[in-house]
Amino acid sequence: MIQRPKTVTPEQALVRLERLCVRSEHCTWELRRKLEQWRIAPGDADRIMSSLVGRRFVDDTRFAVAFIRDKYRFARWGRRRIALALRQKHVNADALLDDPDVLDPEQYAEILDGLIAAKARTLDMADRADRQRLFRFGVSRGYEPDMVISAIRRIR
Repeated sequence: MIQRPKTVTPEQALVRLERLCVRSEHCTWELRRKLEQWRIAPGDADRIMSSLVGRRFVDDTRFAVAFIRDKYRFARWGRRRIALALRQKHVNADALLDDPDVLDPEQYAEILDGLIAAKARTLDMADRADRQRLFRFGVSRGYEPDMVISAIRRIR
């Protein structure tokens, strides 16, 4: 049996989104997708979003700062991977990625060094193929190629 989504009134949608925003940061694109899933009319969706933005339940800059800090500290992603994830969420945060108050360059380099050192323990650093594997690992985590090369040189 196919279950159809429950119909949600605009008032219920507003309350649901307020609760969602109180629990964690979300961007406007995510909330608009929720409204589309609930089949809220575009006019009502615009009214709901302007209410949420006006009352500061949602703020894309605040979301981007929280997202960047979370992903580089805990998920240990690099700038490039974070930027891609933010673009997928339709959030422009290129300036924030270069802001040292948001993404601390020293801590960023330390995280990369730790990742590379941990992965290098499982590889033979005398083997060129393993060094290439280590390089690809660092780049796949979203770190800049020149930083990954420097980190590899530091552990050798």
